[in-house]
Amino acid sequence: MFSLKEIFSVTLTLFAVIDILGSIPIIIQIRQREGKIHSEKATLVAGVLMVVFLFLGQSILSLFGVDFQSFALAGAVIIFLIGMEMVLGVELFKHNPVAASGSIVPLAFPLIVGAGTMTTLLSLRAAYSLPNVLVGIALNLVFVFIVLKSSAWIERKLGKAGEDILRRVFGVILLAIAIKLFKANF
Repeated sequence: MFSLKEIFSVTLTLFAVIDILGSIPIIIQIRQREGKIHSEKATLVAGVLMVVFLFLGQSILSLFGVDFQSFALAGAVIIFLIGMEMVLGVELFKHNPVAASGSIVPLAFPLIVGAGTMTTLLSLRAAYSLPNVLVGIALNLVFVFIVLKSSAWIERKLGKAGEDILRRVFGVILLAIAIKLFKANF
């Protein structure tokens, strides 16, 4: 049933796809805009989305007549726009201070659980036993929570100059990832 080798493989695969460390500049940007990151809420929503998509992803996409390529392209557009925000220092996703939804959109979805994560989950479900995939998801969520919870500390350690450099560098990386998604699915 449980296999450490499978759990390790699933955990590393999801860790690479989620790339929470690469999302640190966006997390800091959302924290600055919103005033705080709701770590628990973002982690819980991301976890629910991953588990629901693990069990119902194929059915949900089929229900709407959406194929993986279209889903990946939609994710690429969002990633591209977030990258543009980071590189150009503009605000494309308008902030509504009353809603305070930055911990959900774009943090929980599509940054933590985006098209890449969802597609990967379907692939992992086909390759590994379900309990091992669920443990891999849980381990990644623990790490995501730790990074989100320590975002203020990370921001203080980086300083304003470090944050600006990191935001622009990762913005360019996000743009490159979005273009790669476009090329692979167009």
